[in-house]
Formats: sequence, structure tokens, C-alpha cells
Amino acid sequence: MISMLLLVIIYISFISMGLQDSLLGSAWPSMYTTLNVPLHFLGFISMTYAAGTVIASVFSEKIIKRLGTGLVVAISVLMTAAALMGFSFTSRFALLFLWAALLGLGGGSLDAALNNYVAVHYKAIHMNWLHCFWGVGASVGPIVMSFFLINKNSWNIGYRTISLIQCSLVAVLFSTLFLWGKIKSPVNDRNGRDSKSIPFKEIFSTVGVKQVLVAFFCYCTVEATTLFWGSSFLVMEKNIPPEKAAQWLSLFFIGITAGRFISGFMTFKFNNRQMIRLGQSLIVCGIAALILPVERVLLLPGFFMIGFGCAPIFPSLIHETPKNFGVDKSQAIVGIQMACAYIGSTLMPPFFGLITSFFSFKTFPIFIGIMLALCILMTETLNKKVEKNRA
Repeated sequence: MISMLLLVIIYISFISMGLQDSLLGSAWPSMYTTLNVPLHFLGFISMTYAAGTVIASVFSEKIIKRLGTGLVVAISVLMTAAALMGFSFTSRFALLFLWAALLGLGGGSLDAALNNYVAVHYKAIHMNWLHCFWGVGASVGPIVMSFFLINKNSWNIGYRTISLIQCSLVAVLFSTLFLWGKIKSPVNDRNGRDSKSIPFKEIFSTVGVKQVLVAFFCYCTVEATTLFWGSSFLVMEKNIPPEKAAQWLSLFFIGITAGRFISGFMTFKFNNRQMIRLGQSLIVCGIAALILPVERVLLLPGFFMIGFGCAPIFPSLIHETPKNFGVDKSQAIVGIQMACAYIGSTLMPPFFGLITSFFSFKTFPIFIGIMLALCILMTETLNKKVEKNRA
């Protein structure tokens, strides 16, 4: 009963992460005019947020060892609520750097803490469904923001509303802190608290860690590059009208969200490694549909298959971490995995944009294909190294 109640709280926390992650992009077209800054200044705020998430992810294990998972989750949500409230009252662009950094630090800690906790304590079905629920939150966030933009002509109220929702979650988290201690940790009775932190040197020397970090980097490059440049590829190379291209790209989001829901049921029959391979195979099919010189109708299932293939990879890689490296090291490694994921999704889409300035958008499926091939190579090498180390 306690385990299920805590799981419900974790599900709600994942939805809240999705809510906050999708706000800036939907609000910025109104924000930059109000703040009187150029449109491209969004990149500076996004990079600040990403830097915060990377730093928080890397050091998440050390913080959790001191405070325990439950308290870190509660404080992290409190930080994100404060940051969103700060956004809502901001009238000067410079202040956004402060709130973006705070939002990134809170979000990064929350992401790393919850992902590892679920990987250690719950079955793979919940890992897939949790990330599906993140997608639900990410879909609802822009809807909430657009409601206030249309009816109140105010992005500030949109941020304030989401902040108040986060504040409600903060109250729930602090009032249920005792629940986290009721579930005995595989590491020790205090849920990882006060145990010795693992040095970074030891983490990186662990068999298979380098391969899994590259795999996370490459996978998130595929997902983020498709997200950022998929529409441009359709417009520039396939002569699809911009409004239709945006609709077609939505199939990528539908594929990920629906795929993670369905993947939860599939985990009853397939293990994490099989789910990863299945996802990678579907992405290969999707990329082939984009490359083949056939009718444009194949572009629709192509983007859907890429999204559907992406669905199980990230959750399955995370859930496999305690099995691959041990429960005692999983929090430290999950934190660094999340950092590599953020770095890939932040840096590589702009890098691909630079590539298109020298070449055409025909390189889009080639680029994500290369990154996928490297991801496949790393995951298969990881599996071999882990099995050899166990023998």
C-alpha cells in the first residue's frame, strides 16, 4: 500500500517535470516582445537552464547520500516552483538567467533522483509509464500557457499558475516524507543517506560506464535533432508547407508518448535489452522511410516510427542501470547518464544546424542515422562488457 501511494506521488512529480519543461518554448514568442530583447536570446536562457541540469545531475548522488531521496525530491520541486514564480514576476531579461539556473538545478536533481529510485525499487513497466506521463505534462504545459495568452494576454499568469500547481505538490511531498523511509533501500535502511559517496574516478573506471554514457549522448542527439529540425527537413527538402510540416512532426510526439505507454505492457514479455534493440530497429525503419526516393506518404509513418522507436530506449537504459553496475553505484551513474543526455540534447541540434549551413537538409536522416549507429554500437558493446565482467 505504501509502495503504491509513493508511486502515485512519483507519477505526479513526473507530470510536473513535463509541465515546467515545455513552458519556455511556448511562452517565448510573447515573452521576448514584452522583455524587449531579440528572438534568438531564447538560446541564452535555454543554455543556462541546461547548464543547471547538467551540474545538478552530476552532483545528485552526493546530495542524495547526505539528505536522502525523499528530501531531495521535495526540495527540488520547491526550487522549480520558486523559479517558475520568479519567471512570472520578471520584467527584466537579466533576471531570467537566475530563474533559469534555479529551474535547471531543481529539475536536474529531481530527474536524476526519481529515475534512479524507480529503477531500483519498481518494475520496468513503471519506468516506461513514468516517462509517458512526463510527455503528458509536456503536452499540457503549452495548453495552459496558450489559455492565458489567449484569454489574459499574459505569459506571466501562465507561469504563475504552473508555479502554484508545483507549490501544491511541494506541500504533498513534505507531508509524505516519511513514506520514503518505509520502503527499505537495497543499499541500506536509510535509503542511501549517510553512506559513502562514490568518487568520479571510480565511476568512470567501472566496466561499461563509458559506453553507456556515449549511448545516452547519441540517443538524446537523435531525439532532440528530430524534434528541432524535423519540420525544417520536411519544408526544405520535401517541399511540405510549413503548417503541414508542423502537423506531420506531431506524429513524432505521438509515437513517443503512445510508444512508452505500450512499452510498459511489452515489458511483461521482453527485457530491457530486447526493448532497446526493438526501439533501435524501429528508428532504423523510420530513417529509411525518410531516405528512400518514394512517395511523400511514407514520411508520415517514418516520423511516427522514429518516435515509437525512441519510446523504450531511454527508460530501458535507465532501468537497466542497477542491473548493469550494481545498486550501490546506480545513483551516481544515473546522475552522470542524465548529464550526458542533457549535453547531447542541448549541444547537438545547434551543431547539426551548423552542418546545414555548409550542406543541405538532405544530411538530416544521415546525421541521425550515424548517431543511432553509434548508439547501437555502444549498447551492444556495453552488454558484452557487462556479461564478460560477470563471468
